[in-house]
Amino acid sequence: MSQVRVALPPLADLTLDTPVTVAWLDRQGKVIGEEQSTLLQLGQGGKNAAVCFFLHPRDSLLASLELPLLPAAKTAAAVQCAAQALILGRSDDMHIAHSPRDEQGRVHIAWLSREWLSEFGRLLHLARLTQRGLYPAAYGLPVGDAPVACMQDGHLLVRYSLQHAVVHPYFDDAVGDLLREAGPGVQWVGDLAPDTPLNRLPVEQRWSGALPGWGLHGGVQQNPSQTGWGRAAACCTLAVAVWTLGLNLYASREAAQGQQLKAQMVQRVKQAFPQLPVILNPLQQARQQLAARETGTAEDPDQAFTRLMQQAGNGIPFMAGSVQSLVFDNGELQLNLLSDARRNGSDKQWQGALTQAGIAISATDDGWLLRTATESAVNETENSSGGEDE
Repeated sequence: MSQVRVALPPLADLTLDTPVTVAWLDRQGKVIGEEQSTLLQLGQGGKNAAVCFFLHPRDSLLASLELPLLPAAKTAAAVQCAAQALILGRSDDMHIAHSPRDEQGRVHIAWLSREWLSEFGRLLHLARLTQRGLYPAAYGLPVGDAPVACMQDGHLLVRYSLQHAVVHPYFDDAVGDLLREAGPGVQWVGDLAPDTPLNRLPVEQRWSGALPGWGLHGGVQQNPSQTGWGRAAACCTLAVAVWTLGLNLYASREAAQGQQLKAQMVQRVKQAFPQLPVILNPLQQARQQLAARETGTAEDPDQAFTRLMQQAGNGIPFMAGSVQSLVFDNGELQLNLLSDARRNGSDKQWQGALTQAGIAISATDDGWLLRTATESAVNETENSSGGEDE
């Protein structure tokens, strides 16, 4: 994919129709074309998904700081504090960007008015352009073994490394300082006085520089309306996630309660109908057993005896070691108890539990009589229990 790079005029003078210089680069970063255009015309082309923008030297405010090795968050805070001494005016009104700390312990910073960046983002939105990056002017120059320099609108631009570049507003003084500092090995892009002993690079190399890993594009909000919709969508997504989590928790709790209720129903049906080998649907199987009783379907004597004995063993607390004899006849189980057990068997709690399990209990002179309960027998037992309580 080809690259598009644009040299901007001062942002204070930029409009949709302001002339800008546009350069086209191939995939290898070689300049294949250059023209004058406007932001509006560039956006109408419809072929450029993203554009790299380079500020005018007047807007390219750069400095370098020496900082100790710090975590990323503390480095950003240190840069913000140090930049306050370099910025004329309120630092809160400026967007400050910085490079990573290099091997010499230096951090390179740039800053620009938030108001200008906001207006620049508005123009990009109107022109239907997407920025790939926004960099100070000198970062368009190539990176070489020696400093690479050029002149633009009376400013000296120098690129030292991938992350380090400077912009000097006083060209004549800055060129002399550069020659004394770097010597004749400086590489020059473009025209210069013939008596200046510098290595010359083709003028198109002005655009071929490798992009640094930082820039001022973080301060540009290209489409505030879309940003608002993005935040709204994020809030809606968060709300849906919270609602889904709450719904899952509620469903899990209801499922646990349902399983607990089903287990209780199975236990009750087992107590009422112990002859059932497997209970899969407790409500339906209980209804079937009750319907069989109402129609007079005879229960197998062996099953009836087993059921009554099981219920008596589980439900009568003094059953073990207290039975003198038992008689099963005509579906009824007569428990003849020892005298001590008869004296201690007046507790009504176990009788109520057996009644709920479908067993009718009635007292005899020698103990208790148990039989499968019918609706009338249960009512009779409950009434007699209530009368005794009164």
